[in-house]
Amino acid sequence: MAVSRREFIRGGVSAFTIGFAAPAFLSDLARAQGARARNLVIVYLGGGNDALNTVVPYTDAFYFSRRPNIAIPAGQVLQIGSDSGGKPLGLHPRLTGLRDLYNSGRLAIVQRTGYVNSSRSHFQGKDIWDTANPSLSDSEGWLGRYLETVPLDPLSGWSTTQELPRALMSREVSVPSIPNAASYAFSSFNPAEAVNERATATRIASHLPTDRPHLAFVNTSAQAAFATIDRVASASVYSGTVAYPNNGFALAMRTVAEALVRGIGTRVFWVQTGGFDTHAGQGNVGGGAYANLMGTFGDGVAAFAEDLRRRGPWNDTLILQFSEFGRRVFENGSQGTDHGAAAVMMAAGGLVRGGLYGTAPSLDPNPANPTLENNGGDVRFETDFRSVYARVLDNWLGANSAAVLGGDFRAGAPAIV
Repeated sequence: MAVSRREFIRGGVSAFTIGFAAPAFLSDLARAQGARARNLVIVYLGGGNDALNTVVPYTDAFYFSRRPNIAIPAGQVLQIGSDSGGKPLGLHPRLTGLRDLYNSGRLAIVQRTGYVNSSRSHFQGKDIWDTANPSLSDSEGWLGRYLETVPLDPLSGWSTTQELPRALMSREVSVPSIPNAASYAFSSFNPAEAVNERATATRIASHLPTDRPHLAFVNTSAQAAFATIDRVASASVYSGTVAYPNNGFALAMRTVAEALVRGIGTRVFWVQTGGFDTHAGQGNVGGGAYANLMGTFGDGVAAFAEDLRRRGPWNDTLILQFSEFGRRVFENGSQGTDHGAAAVMMAAGGLVRGGLYGTAPSLDPNPANPTLENNGGDVRFETDFRSVYARVLDNWLGANSAAVLGGDFRAGAPAIV
């Protein structure tokens, strides 16, 4: 029985990679994607980011009365104008690079994103955002489903995390998790012989017997896998002109930038940084815990954006940021915030239509306040997060969002691209 390439990737990945001592199956079976293809870089803020201290309603008196210890002083926010409802807003003072992107028209901020009956569980909430299905009836991720529609190339997706996020999982496409491109190489029990062993494996794979199609297919895949290892290795040598911060998130973004500049063919990258489950000791400015989180996120994205702007791929790249939920409106007894509902999403890129999308909530605890829920304790969602996904799929990646998301969520989608 003939074995399709998708079937082989789906069913034979583990055996193949173990046999060649490689950490993931990477075979460049299709090279139909050009270096100038549009790219998507997902930035996930793990733990539930505090949207109200990211995009600050600094003229809302209830913001300060309900957050007496962790509110950002009005004089320190980075003002970005008013939303469509006329409410003045500002960014956290550590997001200076993002404020510059906003002022240049290349940062879109989508307020109050979420879904009905927000899950306040990290695991379930993340799964909902990853599958784009609040009922969790889908096992595949929304990005995995998208990658099934593009030319088959197991390097079309790349996660910079140790474990593959559910968003990139698919029944038909195997996406590698490569946290460190520099160490991703042909492995050997005897490192001194690795070069010779790879040469031997390459010679063995060069034989494509016409009378043994299964063996020919495996050998063809092996040849491509070796070539793909070299593609990944090329992204480990940074040749740019921007000084990235010395932290894991920024260095992952630097690797993504190098991969984009070198045009290795990856369409979707996943990068994340954690620590946003700020139940205690958030602080408000300066060197507080949350300020440091904002600095890590903002400085890393700003360096990445400037790097791509100088080196070319900026107009081909879209950065999409999300977190699994927002935080509660009021601070808790430990000067932190607990799990909330609606979150904030951001999009940045050379062709992004920047600005403020959606409206900020009123933080008045009156139970009749329509912008809050849960007795005034949580921000009520206004924009379905799937509508943002739909806009990205349709208008940026050129896919059919209804097919990928399992429904039509284009109504009310913010025109970020």
